[in-house]
Amino acid sequence: MTGHSSAEQATDARTFWDARYGERSRIWSGAVNRVLADTAPVLTPGRALDLGCGEGGDSVWLAENGWQVTGVDISATALERAREVSESRGLGKEQISWQQMDLAEDFPAGEFDLVSACFLASPIHLPRAGILQRAAAAVAPGGTLLLVSHAGAPPWAGNAAGHRHFFPTPEEELATLDLQDNAWDVRCAEVRSRGATGPDGERGLLEDTVVIARRR
Repeated sequence: MTGHSSAEQATDARTFWDARYGERSRIWSGAVNRVLADTAPVLTPGRALDLGCGEGGDSVWLAENGWQVTGVDISATALERAREVSESRGLGKEQISWQQMDLAEDFPAGEFDLVSACFLASPIHLPRAGILQRAAAAVAPGGTLLLVSHAGAPPWAGNAAGHRHFFPTPEEELATLDLQDNAWDVRCAEVRSRGATGPDGERGLLEDTVVIARRR
């Protein structure tokens, strides 16, 4: 997240992310994360928690595929866009709900059959380890935890990106989660590549760290 001078001057996460989303009418594509789209169909739909849901692409996709979804984000601007999308797709409150929350300070109550955190990161201080451990604790018995994070900077970002982000390896993600072997089955902990298009139309390969674990 470079080149956003107005946002970089923000002193707190809420201000930063509202400024970031305010830069354009839409920041993300609205498409579901590929790892989530590949993982969820083999699971029995139930309650899902989407952490850092942004403009709601993953949450809406889950709701349209039978899940009862709670989408959480710190940005009121992002959530308003997410709400507009869900309403335009005919999704009611019984299918999807939106919560504005700073995960550094609070966490959604209850247990969930799927907890997803795709690209949960911020240039503003974020106690990511604690949040991911709370995410794991929120998974119901038999439920699934899915984490996707950037494993490296995009090829069009230049050398500066490496100084702004932490790119966790699968081993580092597992160490952060500190899952108990007798309570979890780790189904996947690997780096996956995917094609992507940069801001100026450049094509390239991105690498993501993916961790999928099932609670016993």
